[in-house]
Amino acid sequence: MAPGDLQEVLEALKPLGRAQPDLLVGLGAADDAAVYRITADVAIVATVDFFPPVVDDPWTWGAISATNSMSDVFAMGGEVLFALAVAGFPRDMSKAIIAEVFRGGSDKVAEAGGVIAGGHTVVDAEPKYGLCVTGRVHPDRILIKGGLRSGDRLFLSKPLGTGVITTAAKDNAASLAVLQGAVASMLRLNRVAAEVAREAGARGATDITGFGLLGHAGEMVRASAVGIAISASRLPLLPGTRELAEAGHWSGGMKRNRRHVDTVFGEGLRIDPSIPAPLVSLLTESETSGGLLFSVAPARARGVMDAFRRRGEQCWEIGEVVSEPVIRVTA
Repeated sequence: MAPGDLQEVLEALKPLGRAQPDLLVGLGAADDAAVYRITADVAIVATVDFFPPVVDDPWTWGAISATNSMSDVFAMGGEVLFALAVAGFPRDMSKAIIAEVFRGGSDKVAEAGGVIAGGHTVVDAEPKYGLCVTGRVHPDRILIKGGLRSGDRLFLSKPLGTGVITTAAKDNAASLAVLQGAVASMLRLNRVAAEVAREAGARGATDITGFGLLGHAGEMVRASAVGIAISASRLPLLPGTRELAEAGHWSGGMKRNRRHVDTVFGEGLRIDPSIPAPLVSLLTESETSGGLLFSVAPARARGVMDAFRRRGEQCWEIGEVVSEPVIRVTA
């Protein structure tokens, strides 16, 4: 669903969580997962996500979907404990294919340090697979969308472009090398990003998925009552993304996301007119299993890139948090 539509249908449920003092994160303020305090030192992080195939190979689809599902736990600063599979498959789908989907998901959960503990399936004309993920986090170290602070530096842990590339692949317009690059990115866990963010004292974080970079960043702005300034020239793009964007290979979510951001921020959305139109559209293009967007205080920001390098991964500093509640994108 589009961001605005989702907020509207959930409005009636929000008061129900206010009477639960141990529900630390629920529907009251939009976030990536629910967090429920068990003891003074332990809180449970719970989330669910699933979607239709984004690639043809069944193991890879299962692995990408699982990686995407677990990102919400990492976005809250948590560790994955276990997961339950949720799936729907056509009645006549090969059992060998279904088993590969499940194996892909199980392999990625194991890589994250967890285990598949069960699940539920239904018959569905369109295949769908994902996970209900349970994790844990210290109640005092939860990362939230409302944790941005003016002056913080903004970091992104994965390049943009998975939405454009997978859409182009469905039209046989993406080369094998370009698609493989996107798949490798979608398969990379945000576990390292969560670890680095916690070590650097981050408070604000989210993962970039269906609402696009500006859609998810906008949620952080509204929750934090501050703004963000992003440098377009610093944004990392997957190989082939720019060319496919220029050719117009957009998913259905891109325009919906842009309309929502325009509606919510109006004149508060300030995009430098010199930025090429395809790059502007990439800012609201849906992503699958995207990176973490998180903020770190200036005094600790310098060590973030080094921490990623020590773990063999990349990260990009893309901007800063500003005091005015706007979204500003400069060239």
